[in-house]
Amino acid sequence: MGKIIFYEDRNFQGRHYECMSDCSDMSSFLSRCHSCRVESGCFVVYDRPNFIGNQYFLRRGEYSDYVSFGMNDSIRSCRLIPQHRGSFRMRIFERENFLGQSHELADDCDNIMDHYRMSDCQSCSVMDGHWLMYEQPHYRGRMVYLSPGEYRSIRELVHSGIRLSSVRRIMDYC
Repeated sequence: MGKIIFYEDRNFQGRHYECMSDCSDMSSFLSRCHSCRVESGCFVVYDRPNFIGNQYFLRRGEYSDYVSFGMNDSIRSCRLIPQHRGSFRMRIFERENFLGQSHELADDCDNIMDHYRMSDCQSCSVMDGHWLMYEQPHYRGRMVYLSPGEYRSIRELVHSGIRLSSVRRIMDYC
């Protein structure tokens, strides 16, 4: 189980809201959210309601200012990442709709192009575990959270024009 506390102002000031599950729209509880404290669990926070927009992975810790972890705007929604202790499996595809070159992953990959000679990853199927895909090699840049399921077009989940270049398992047991 996870717990995150959101605060209206920087440095844990102003009104606050405690959350222990997904929250699709923070505006129902706070007019804005500029800082948070993750007391347990891991969360992905979004800068837009309904789990869209830029995403940021947060583990246990204090985040005194949304700018400190790369956000351009206030936190608007969040998703609790369930703990996963089993195996990890994902199949990535070079093109949308599961077409083109494909590879199965069971481990992190810091550079899809170098390891698999794929120019891009545009669709995937997550069989086991929870994953983060990043825009740049070595787990940098914008990211997208992927839970078990099929993703015919990863670009629909993130900004258009983004290339996904690395992928990492979420193994934190926060």
